[in-house]
Order: sequence, then structure tokens, then C-alpha cells
Amino acid sequence: MGDSVFNCCYVSPPPPGEEEHVAPAHRAIMAAHSAQISSDKRFLIFFDFDETIVDETSDDMVVQAAPGQHLPGWLKDTYQPGRYNEYMQRVLGFLAEQGVTESSIRGIMEKMPATPGMLTLFQFLRTRPPQDFEVVLVSDANTFFIESWLRRVGARQLFHRIFTNPGTFNKDGRLVLRPFHSHDCPRCPGNMCKQAIVRDYVARRMQERGRPYQRVFYVGDGANDFCPAMSLGPKDVVFPRRDFPMHRLVTEIHEAMPGEFKAVTVPWANAEEVVQRLRKLVAE
Repeated sequence: MGDSVFNCCYVSPPPPGEEEHVAPAHRAIMAAHSAQISSDKRFLIFFDFDETIVDETSDDMVVQAAPGQHLPGWLKDTYQPGRYNEYMQRVLGFLAEQGVTESSIRGIMEKMPATPGMLTLFQFLRTRPPQDFEVVLVSDANTFFIESWLRRVGARQLFHRIFTNPGTFNKDGRLVLRPFHSHDCPRCPGNMCKQAIVRDYVARRMQERGRPYQRVFYVGDGANDFCPAMSLGPKDVVFPRRDFPMHRLVTEIHEAMPGEFKAVTVPWANAEEVVQRLRKLVAE
């Protein structure tokens, strides 16, 4: 693997309404405090964002900000498989050239609907005893899209860490993306391997805690969520969104290579199904 994933990650969030006013030194203190608090969590749960937490793909939604709500053909023709992050950098550059503002993009992100039952799942996680869940988000979207939506629904405080591509506005008003990290996984796009992130995070947290989690959960939908799910063990649980690419890949490997995929698989169409299974698992 190339760069450590911990060269680019978020600390735990500050209190609501204070995010923009926290000094870097204070952020570091909060991160250390958060790590200490979370050391006693029994379970670790990872979430994807696009089409898992929200019922849309944020990269597709941002096109609504373009003139006529579509991209010119010459721009769409620049896409190359495995280089989607670079393509989105060009898309965002085009939007800036068309005068699309930060507030316009934020407004579009804030309007994305949650997937069915997802807000119920968030409420379940919020109301569990504090020692139960450490919640982490792993997404190939970007910081601005994700933070905009989470803050709009009041869910930012739920996530202990967010791993995603950095996205910040420059002085010219352009949303600039950077790749999250580099890696050597042949299955994943060059800017992000979620398995590398999950493996690194679990290993680091186990070292900090001095013991493993009772279980690790992963909630996702896409082909790039299959790769991290492959790293989980027989006590862990994978929640693939039913009939989406992750679910199909898990089904295929179960049929073609029995025993290769070790985690328990629980497909879902409504996130309330995830809540039902989690209630049973945490009671064991």
C-alpha cells in the first residue's frame, strides 16, 4: 500500500454549531479525547455514503447545478474507467467556470433523500448505551458533499471518523478534489481502496484498545464495498443493499468459492432491517 490512510482523516466532531471555530490544537486534543472515550466500544460499524446512507449518488446529483442540468458531451467523453476521481475534478472545474457557487452545490447536497429507514438506523445508534458503537464512514465521494448532508440532517456527531476524498473550495470558488491515498489493490480505483482503509483502521484501533471489537459491521451497496467486506471475519456481519452491486458480488463469491467470503451476510432493502439484526446481535 502507498500512503497511510491516517495521513488524511477527520477527528471526532466538535459540538453542534462550533465546527468552524475550533483551533487546530484544540482539534488535536479532541481527537485524543475521542480515541480514549471510544476505546471501550464493543462494536465497530462502517458505512458507505452514496446509495447507502443517501438514496442517490452525490457525484450525479451535483450535475443538477450545471447549465441545463447536464454536462456537455466533450466533458463526459473524458471519463476513463478506474479514474473517476480525476473525471470529477474536471466536472467540478467546469461547474466553477459556469459560475456555480458553493452555496448552490451545498443546497443540492442537502436535498438528497436518505435511503429508506436510514434515519431510523441513525437514531438507533444514537440511543444505544455509549459503550456499544463506534461509527465510521468510508466513502469515495468527498468531504464537502458528505459534511453538507450530514450536518443538514443533524447526523455529523454520530461519526467518530470520516474517510473520504478531500474536497475544499479554493479562492476562485472552485471545489477542488484530491485523491484520498495511493494503494496497490488491483480491484479498486487508484484514489481509494476501502479494504486498505478498513484494515488499517481496525489494526490501529485494536492496538490502541489492547483488544479486538466483539464484532465489526459493514453497511454498503457498491462494488467498491465488496473489497473491504472481504477482509472481515466469521463473527463480523456485512449488510449489502439488496440487489445492488455489492450484494450481487457477495452472492457470486458464495456460489463460486464457498467459504472464501467469511462474514455473515444480511441483505437489506430498508435500513430498519439492519436495526432489527443489530438489536439481536448486541443482545448476545
